[in-house]
Amino acid sequence: MKSYDIVEWGKPLQEVLRDRPKPVGTEVLVKVQACGICHSDLHIRDGLLDLGNGKHISFESVGVKLPFTMGHEIVGVVAEAGSEASVKAGTPCVVYPWHGCGTCLNCTNGREVDCESGRALGTRKPGGYSDYVVVPHEQYLLDYGNLDPLLAATCACSGLTSFSALKKLPPMLEADTLVLIGAGGLGLAALGLAPQLTSARLVVADIDDEKLARASAAGAHEVVNLRSENAARDLRKAAPNGIRAIVDFVGSAQTTGVALESVARGGTVVVVGLFGGAISLSTALLPMRNVTLRGSYVGSVEEMRALLDLLQEKGKGSPVNLKSLPMSAVNEALEELAQGRVAGRLLAIPGQ
Repeated sequence: MKSYDIVEWGKPLQEVLRDRPKPVGTEVLVKVQACGICHSDLHIRDGLLDLGNGKHISFESVGVKLPFTMGHEIVGVVAEAGSEASVKAGTPCVVYPWHGCGTCLNCTNGREVDCESGRALGTRKPGGYSDYVVVPHEQYLLDYGNLDPLLAATCACSGLTSFSALKKLPPMLEADTLVLIGAGGLGLAALGLAPQLTSARLVVADIDDEKLARASAAGAHEVVNLRSENAARDLRKAAPNGIRAIVDFVGSAQTTGVALESVARGGTVVVVGLFGGAISLSTALLPMRNVTLRGSYVGSVEEMRALLDLLQEKGKGSPVNLKSLPMSAVNEALEELAQGRVAGRLLAIPGQ
């Protein structure tokens, strides 16, 4: 089978030919039909994640060994099942990739995404930039019903990440304001999902006017360009009754700083993006202003099932533009993503 692997950190992926895996035990071999190209793949390709203040964490230090196959937004069909799996060959599925060790307290109590020894496909174990991928158990193969397979693939990361972050917000009134920072694939996915989960006013903030225009067309009540020297003031002006909650899909020192400066007393800031950096935080102001600051990382398998059900129930697609391209063009796609030239989500198709 053919895969596109990191062979050297920070360098373009290389085509690698290897034998097709044979699933054993509970494993299932899935033939990949499409795999989403995610911004986090840029960090994995480079081998480092910026922790701020000159600190980094390497992917080698958490067990990633080269050559390595990325790709975690995977949709496909079952090609073969191990002896302890009952799923039938030919079954269409979208893969939940965020697996843990399977034996720790978190894994055995429905908190697998919080496993300290994560084994996620495409970030720790070989993923979907390939003709085939081995999934450890059929419980991670989800039915996507009548959804577009490309949309179903994005539910494994961008959709799930947005959905889980929104589910962490406090109850909001129609007069409250929810701010989404970042109008890329994640932000637009959240914009499409938010009306199903809250009646609050939706404000989208970004530094790119073209992206903000797309957010307006997709239903944002108001948009704010954060390039202003008074970005926090501009955000507050967009919220007549104060900002009840902010989801930061960028996660830079600048965006999270603006979020904490802008959110109203009693509000919540959820940081999702992995841009990196560090902030200086007044700990006293958190209790004095009754502010909640928390992170959100992807989501649980139960949340992904709920997301797939919600998308099928509402019978609509997503405001995110989905574009497919040959798997052989994955390096060009990653560079477009790195340069901020992607509007929506890119999905790579094997065999093209």
